[in-house]
Amino acid sequence: MANKEIKIRSYVRQIDRIRIEDLERRCAVGMSKNTFLFTDTMGDPICRIRHSPLYNMLVAEADNELVGVIQGSIKIVTIDCSTQDRASVGYILGLRVSPLHRRKGIGSILVRTMEEWFIANNAEFAYMATEKNNEASVKLFINKHGFVKFREPAILVNPVGNRTLHISSKVEILKLKTEQAEYLYRRFMASTEFFPHDIDRILTNKLSLGTWIAYPRGESWSTVFEPDRHLPTSWAMVSIWNSVELFKLRVGKASMSCLMSAKSSKFVERIFPCLNLPIIPDFIQPFGFYFMFGLYGEGLRSHILLRSLCRFVHNLATQCKDCKVIVTEVGEGDILRSHIPHSRLLSFPDDLWCIKALKKDRASTSFELTRAPSLKSIFVDPREV
Repeated sequence: MANKEIKIRSYVRQIDRIRIEDLERRCAVGMSKNTFLFTDTMGDPICRIRHSPLYNMLVAEADNELVGVIQGSIKIVTIDCSTQDRASVGYILGLRVSPLHRRKGIGSILVRTMEEWFIANNAEFAYMATEKNNEASVKLFINKHGFVKFREPAILVNPVGNRTLHISSKVEILKLKTEQAEYLYRRFMASTEFFPHDIDRILTNKLSLGTWIAYPRGESWSTVFEPDRHLPTSWAMVSIWNSVELFKLRVGKASMSCLMSAKSSKFVERIFPCLNLPIIPDFIQPFGFYFMFGLYGEGLRSHILLRSLCRFVHNLATQCKDCKVIVTEVGEGDILRSHIPHSRLLSFPDDLWCIKALKKDRASTSFELTRAPSLKSIFVDPREV
């Protein structure tokens, strides 16, 4: 590699799609001796960032051989809850380096180039997510590129059964209009860490199935958008993102075409035993998941109402033949966490978010964020799942 010049450029579908699929296959991690887990992006390697306001995929080439890739997206979010300070942040994901070209600095070149793209597009911070026990990723970003540990959210996973779940007759569940959902999110969650400024674009995205509220039956909730209207004594809300239409998860032999990601491979590795799906030598049916985001509640009974909403989401998922699990991600101090149905066996509290200031005048803000205690909630953008 010392004699080969590394060229970094943006992804070109006509040239790179098949080569990236091949790279991802060579980066695959085995679940067992003969079986591999992978994410099928259905012919769209940038599906995980395509719905972000601004995004880019970079590829690394050596003598016309594709040896590495990285993805990034930029958005405006709430960065300081106490002041509702907003900032433009770049999210790094999907870093891959060909096994034959690792430990040669290609990953660092890709990260540095993506940071340069962030800065050129006025991003003030960069952040990334990994698992606590991913030593290679932690060393690369923290030791070599100056990222610092920021938050440790938990990923909660619940399997979808074949039967619908009972919802109490004392609970009323209503689907909100998009403008009603936007109003409530901006009113109650605008100060939440990483709340996206373009929440309206998320709610109107074709992958967003909608936003629902739950409140005690007998109390009223106007179906007409009235910002000043009195809200029920207790209520809860949740939105659903249809990841089934974005990518599928599969299990197959090492010889199958596959697209791996470190996060999704661990996700599948945990959920697979509970699905009771047979491991067939050649393949099994692909499956997907619904992602719950924007979970919020007010009032003494909000936790009970949230449980009813989670049951409602489960029942919706039973109508989608490819949806096998429901996923959400919550802050480590979120008071709603214990009230969200999930399997301890499938869920994992080992997610780690790391952040870095890209501008000198933001360095103090970055330091304050990492020193501040973990707040009760964090907004996880479904476009980055």
